[in-house]
Amino acid sequence: MIINQKDWMDALGAEFEKPYFKELEKFIEEEYNQYTVFPKKEDIFSALNYTALKDVKVLLVGQDPYHDDNQAHGFSFSVPKNQKIPPSLNNIYKELNSDLGLKIPNNGHLIKWAEQGVLLLNTVLTVRAHSPNSHRNKGWERFTDEIIKAINNLDKPLVIFLWGKPAQKKKSLLDNQKHIIIETSHPSPLSSYRGFSGSKCFSKCNDFLAKNNIAEIDWQIENI
Repeated sequence: MIINQKDWMDALGAEFEKPYFKELEKFIEEEYNQYTVFPKKEDIFSALNYTALKDVKVLLVGQDPYHDDNQAHGFSFSVPKNQKIPPSLNNIYKELNSDLGLKIPNNGHLIKWAEQGVLLLNTVLTVRAHSPNSHRNKGWERFTDEIIKAINNLDKPLVIFLWGKPAQKKKSLLDNQKHIIIETSHPSPLSSYRGFSGSKCFSKCNDFLAKNNIAEIDWQIENI
């Protein structure tokens, strides 16, 4: 588990020495030794390694990683190029199509977003295979709260998407008046109709960035 971005290490390095993180490391090591765990160890901090703290424009908060084979690779909502598009991401694509007129792509690989400053952060960074929520309340939430606090402290305007109740619980960590928080229901098939669909959250995001003279996000994922 390595974070390569220096500014993230400056912000988070002290966490690695705290007792809760030592306990988390021990738990994670045992899980990887005994079970199949997602994502691969080298991908746990992929979101931070692709998007430096100074480059964050948008924070997109997910929950725990996908728990089916070959799906999780360290970014919320994203899957590798050769994997089927999960239902929540399919609803995200439908909203992008409705909101911005974007074509629905044939893959769920969202690295293009990460490279533009969209931090695709899950609140829990690992999961046991086929066992959703199995790594909750082991310490990851405390660590990812520190990530969210570091983003809150950035002295520039940025967009924070809080989709669904678990993400919205993080609102108490976010009090920077320069930022905009866009809340909707979760895009999963069970809840997308309660506010995510038709929310126009992506055009609202780009409008905010443009008003603050920040390059808008190109949300179009290309076909492969």
